Amino acid sequence: MTAPQLFALTPGEPAGIGPDLCLLLAQQAQPKPLIAIASRELLAQRAGQLGVAVELIAVGPDAWPDTPSAAGSLYVWDTPLAAPVQPGQLDPANAPYVLETLTRAGRGCLDRQFAAMITAPVHKAVINQAGIPFSGHTEFLAELTHTEQVVMMLATRGLRVALVTTHLPLKDVAAAVTAERLTRVTRILDQDLRSKFGIARPRILVCGLNPHAGEGGHLGREEIEVIEPTLERLRGEGLDLVGPLPADTLFTPKHLERCDAVLAMYHDQGLPVLKYKGFGAAVNITLGLPIIRTSVDHGTALDLAGSGRIDSGSLQVALEHAYQMAASRA
Repeated sequence: MTAPQLFALTPGEPAGIGPDLCLLLAQQAQPKPLIAIASRELLAQRAGQLGVAVELIAVGPDAWPDTPSAAGSLYVWDTPLAAPVQPGQLDPANAPYVLETLTRAGRGCLDRQFAAMITAPVHKAVINQAGIPFSGHTEFLAELTHTEQVVMMLATRGLRVALVTTHLPLKDVAAAVTAERLTRVTRILDQDLRSKFGIARPRILVCGLNPHAGEGGHLGREEIEVIEPTLERLRGEGLDLVGPLPADTLFTPKHLERCDAVLAMYHDQGLPVLKYKGFGAAVNITLGLPIIRTSVDHGTALDLAGSGRIDSGSLQVALEHAYQMAASRA
């Protein structure tokens, strides 16, 4: 079956910069039909506040476009708000609206109406204030798609970093780096690099957990007892894995020029390097889902909403990755 060529864009928190980002993107032609799943009224209001001229073209399941929109226009699948929006002012009443945009995009990808979904930032706290338990995009989409294990990977031009553990206190990381978790995460990373990025045999550099990758057990035994045996078993399955390597020297050109991704053991081991290299031009990619989902690498920036002082670089990179991944999967 031919992969669809429609792409879904969710603006996230309506009081944040997501609507502004959509309007910025509308100023330039896109190579594929991009559908903003959003309140048309909200986008029109924000365009007026920003002084942006844009044609908002109504589309939906009964009338999908078959050509990309021209510069100065944006396809919109209208999704009504529950309450009026003022830039920068959160309102729990609109939490169901945010989740409805994600649901429409996610189900559209599952039903193959959309080739991929691209998400702008949500505000987790205000959704929880509305009485809706919400941990984030990743967990929401995992539940929507009935996916047991997902992997967070951030990418910028020239570097991809995936994580074995994500949002854990540092004191809990070592216990969480188990052979089972490391096996699951590494297999997902390898599989998605093949299926969603078109890399025939990905080479993955794996960080050690401890300084100097444990230095032969003198600085910790996790490498000897957990990481090295697990990597050796996975190599037996045909995975091209290098490591565990000391994280302080792994992120150097000598190593990175010959790899397709880095697997870091915890959040602040890998992501500071990636964000230093590509802050404002990085993308968050959820691996392990049966759909393609990319996202910006920043938050809602409530203080900048409606100001016109924003940079759409991260969203543009998220779009580029979504287009490329969909093409690799076609």
